Amino acid sequence: METIGFVGLGRMGKPMASNLSRKGFRLVVNDINRAAVADMEKLQCRGAETAAQVAQEAPVVVTMLPNSAVVSEIVGGKDGLLAHVKPGGLIMDMSTVSPETTDALAKAAAARGVGFVDAPVGRLAEHADRGESLFMVGGTDADFARVKPLLEAMGTTIHHCGPVGSGTRMKLVNNFLAVGLCEMNAEALALSQRFGLALEKTLDVLYGTTATNGQLKLNWPNKVLKGDTSPGFTIDLAHKDLSLIVDAANSAKVPMPMAAAAREAFSMARASGFGGQDFSAMVDALCTMAGIEKPRFKG
Repeated sequence: METIGFVGLGRMGKPMASNLSRKGFRLVVNDINRAAVADMEKLQCRGAETAAQVAQEAPVVVTMLPNSAVVSEIVGGKDGLLAHVKPGGLIMDMSTVSPETTDALAKAAAARGVGFVDAPVGRLAEHADRGESLFMVGGTDADFARVKPLLEAMGTTIHHCGPVGSGTRMKLVNNFLAVGLCEMNAEALALSQRFGLALEKTLDVLYGTTATNGQLKLNWPNKVLKGDTSPGFTIDLAHKDLSLIVDAANSAKVPMPMAAAAREAFSMARASGFGGQDFSAMVDALCTMAGIEKPRFKG
């Protein structure tokens, strides 16, 4: 079995790498957080000092990084993965980045005889913990076949969306709805609080109509409505994704006024100090700004 490299051991990357290790893959890992690397070494992974070292040791390297700038530097920078991975190797980026970033890195990889796959992740951090992630994959049939066993070890649902770049673009479509619905849920529950409606009864009604959605029904009852705003997916990251969505839409000349409005709502939450909290905490931000009690299950 070939060695797999993994760069980026944050809230999503670490459980994914852990699942790969537990399912028998031999890993060499790197992250700026040395504690995360040390945790992976306890799972019999080999820690690397730099991303370049990962590329030197592993023909297939997975990246899970926070934004386009970091991905561009780690993958395509002067001392990045592409500068060290051998021809015939493959890089799979699972980060959420701009389409332009994916396209540029895929072109640079092809020029070096290296495969490139974009496979951003759907679902939440707790799904990653359980190995139940969803992947939106862009790449050639051959490259997809090469990474499919890795994806199967990290998740339960895999969609090959088309050629390289398709996964990134699909993720932006998905996150527009996911993050946009978060803002709508927050406004609806804040309004219910202002009206003096019981939270439990409000949810009973919403769950029974076409107003319901996965965030409100699956995520929020286990997060913000229980008072847990520890980050699975932060308001800062949601704002970053909304910015990617609005910018990509502008480039494609597709008007997205709701996405733009949602981004500014997340901007207000960040300015009010909520950026590091789970994106379900948008309802807390709105209630704080409105001076009303935050919605919480009683008892």
